[in-house]
Amino acid sequence: MNSQLGLINLWTGGDIVTRGTALLLLAMSLSSWMVIIIKALNLRTCASQARQTEHFWHSTDFASGVHKLGTDATNPFRALAVEGREATAHHRAQQPQLHDSLDLSDWLTRSLRNSIDESTARLQSGLAVLASVGSTAPFVGLFGTVWGIYHALLSISTAGQATIDKVAGPIGEALIMTALGLAVAIPAVLGYNALVRGNKSVLGKLNRFAHDLHAYFITGARVSIAADSSARILALKKA
Repeated sequence: MNSQLGLINLWTGGDIVTRGTALLLLAMSLSSWMVIIIKALNLRTCASQARQTEHFWHSTDFASGVHKLGTDATNPFRALAVEGREATAHHRAQQPQLHDSLDLSDWLTRSLRNSIDESTARLQSGLAVLASVGSTAPFVGLFGTVWGIYHALLSISTAGQATIDKVAGPIGEALIMTALGLAVAIPAVLGYNALVRGNKSVLGKLNRFAHDLHAYFITGARVSIAADSSARILALKKA
């Protein structure tokens, strides 16, 4: 678009407000695309990490299962497993603490929920940028259009003539701002919807994994308690 109705002529012929509006739309577009690309790569990584949970349940013990989930500290599935293990060990501590008023199931549910909330916050980070760009970019472009038409009308009134060759150029350049606003907003809205859908899929897998971990730790606690009780009964009988 190097003609007299193109972007170059819009930039060279525009004033500081027109150029500032164009730069603002460019910054909004770059920020939205950065968020889309980074979050899409993160979702791809999370999908790969979710597949590792199957290897976790086929491990011989819990430690090897955590090792199969990887060493990445940002892995939400690994963080969930480690949090469950630490919460269970902390609840079984000998020294009396406030959480003793909660049973193991409630304490474990609270800890796993906190881990899921932290992962949810990380997954949703950046989505506010896309929502803001998608909702405001059309109006920013419309502002540039109104400003351009206003200056075009001033030029026509100064010239005293409103022929098509004098109107088409300025009006066409002003309408380009509307097109730029839509070109910025549409990818942001589509990217936001796609990322929200991907986040829901990851969170669903996280909740299922947390449910399985909860059942594992609670069942393991009951088995250990039953084993301790049996050992004590046998010791009493022998005595």
